[in-house]
Amino acid sequence: MTDTSSIRDILDFWFLPLGHPEHAQARDIWWRSTPKFDAETVARFGGRIEQAVAGGLDAWRDSPEGALALILLCDQFPRNCFRKTARAFCGDPKALETARISLARSYQVAFSSNHRLFFYMPFGHSEVLADQLMACALFDTLGGEENLKSAAEHRDVVARFGRFPHRNEVLGRASTPDELDYLKDAKRYGQ
Repeated sequence: MTDTSSIRDILDFWFLPLGHPEHAQARDIWWRSTPKFDAETVARFGGRIEQAVAGGLDAWRDSPEGALALILLCDQFPRNCFRKTARAFCGDPKALETARISLARSYQVAFSSNHRLFFYMPFGHSEVLADQLMACALFDTLGGEENLKSAAEHRDVVARFGRFPHRNEVLGRASTPDELDYLKDAKRYGQ
């Protein structure tokens, strides 16, 4: 059985409650988090992240709202809760798997473009070039210059290095000389 109150709590936290005047509008906090917002994310959803990553919430994939909440728990929330650690990426495989299932079921069409964006983010967080190409195609359906620019930047980094060099240190990966040079001025995407 799906715990709809938890699904609703997650969606309301990220997109603001349904009756809120700014519900489903783009929020700066998504891209420029604060320590306070990160701490609130940990306090409210830290345990749910672990449960989601372990597969304990896979039943949420049976509805569009549940799948979106699961993607947020696995893709976005770890980046807030575990910033600048390897755990920031702990949910990426589950998020990508859930995003693939969601697209196959056309769940994203039930939502506004600001919601759909998060069905597509796991592809842009992948270090697989094919996923990056998919992210570019998906973001293209949303329009918006910033979305397309960001997707292309992510794709280009993975095309060049085969991975995101800014993750190397926390993941215990050795950086190549080319990556070290790149990292001097590179975007770290909040990490």
